[in-house]
Amino acid sequence: MTPASSRAPEKSLQLTQVMEWSAGHLTPHEDSLAAEEPLEIRIGKMPLTVTMRTPGHDRELTAGFLLTEGIIEDGSQIASLNAYANSASGASNGVEVELRESEFDVSDLQRNFFAASSCGICGKASIEAIRRRGLGAPNPNFSFDAELLCELPDKLRSAQTVFSRTGGLHAAALFDGQGNLLAVREDIGRHNAVDKIIGWALLQGMLPLSNHVMLVSGRGGFEIVQKTLSTGIPVLASVSAPSSLAVRLAREFELTLVGFLRGRRFVLYSGASRIGTSVAG
Repeated sequence: MTPASSRAPEKSLQLTQVMEWSAGHLTPHEDSLAAEEPLEIRIGKMPLTVTMRTPGHDRELTAGFLLTEGIIEDGSQIASLNAYANSASGASNGVEVELRESEFDVSDLQRNFFAASSCGICGKASIEAIRRRGLGAPNPNFSFDAELLCELPDKLRSAQTVFSRTGGLHAAALFDGQGNLLAVREDIGRHNAVDKIIGWALLQGMLPLSNHVMLVSGRGGFEIVQKTLSTGIPVLASVSAPSSLAVRLAREFELTLVGFLRGRRFVLYSGASRIGTSVAG
């Protein structure tokens, strides 16, 4: 199966002149940087939030954000997603959303802070404030082979087009039950990368993702687990460590949470029954 295009979107890279020191010598050369720019999300004409992101896949980012924040429950509630440009610069820096059959008070949802790309949970009143109502346990009958799981990081790395040039982006990848790579999204913010991949699946009409695996390049934090649960994904893997709150939430909802997925080794923090492997005595 051919994965959704992972080609670097326009403006996701910026070139700059640098000086490199090596073995006592300075050499000028051109370097690639991961772009970081603000994106404003509006519901109608009402600003909802501003997040720092890597430009590209902004409609997917917005759709994923709306779902994982509990503003919508499925893609049918999105009537339109339209990018708009800054009148001064002409750069596309916002997405305006029109919703149908969605009951909420924009003033209750509106963020009164600037959401930094490195932090999705900062500025929220409490952990309880970001727990989405209606979260349920994912598919208990899904299983995934342990050897196949070990192959996923290499598949992700080979598809990270921007990271290969900059070394400065997080990534999220979606795989089917046979380990086929369906889509990869990169972003300066790990939460944005996850929202982009979820938004892609939402706009493709694929939810719930009851027979899929998501792999993230960074750590598996609480909000990453919460976003994963909102889609029905039964297995979340990361190449780094989860947080204590992430483990607690994963165990509460019986999500399979995998950490330190490197080489032929990984750690199962919850939901071990979904991973097809024997337990050493």
